Amino acid sequence: MRRDFTLQRRAILGVLILLLLADVALAAYSWKLASAQRTPQQEYAQQLKQLDLLRADIKRAQEIRVNVPAIEKNWDRFEQSFPPASVGYSTVSSELGALARKAGVQIESVGFKPKEISSRGLTEIDVDADVSGDYAGVVRFVNGLQRSDRLYALDTLALANQAANQGPANVIKVVLHLKTYFRTSA
Repeated sequence: MRRDFTLQRRAILGVLILLLLADVALAAYSWKLASAQRTPQQEYAQQLKQLDLLRADIKRAQEIRVNVPAIEKNWDRFEQSFPPASVGYSTVSSELGALARKAGVQIESVGFKPKEISSRGLTEIDVDADVSGDYAGVVRFVNGLQRSDRLYALDTLALANQAANQGPANVIKVVLHLKTYFRTSA
């Protein structure tokens, strides 16, 4: 019995040594392949591919350089579409009111919180509005905000708590938090 165990142990040891030698041989072969020189044709093809990539990058950079004035002009036109700060609050209030009337909802309250962006000559306005109406009307109101000529970025829309047994059963109240911008410089 003891002899069978010794023989079995030697066989396992022999197999492990063979596997280790095979692993070393494969590692040496892999290293040899990795360090082998490429043929001139392979090197030329690789350099051509790299050259094509660099040419494509240069072409794209030139296209960007050509388009920069048009992009700046579009940005300036976009920036000029914001109402001036002197009339911005009344403009936004009247537009929200018109959208609410058209959608058949009621705006219960509107609050504004300005934040200066002095590097761009803009003021970011956080607008909080409580809107109540039926579901379809609220959807029409939000759709009207999205389709407005003015920029309104809707951050959050949350269903507000209503006191029990107040108003019709199909009326919902939502709290909207959105952002818009005013020009602070001429």
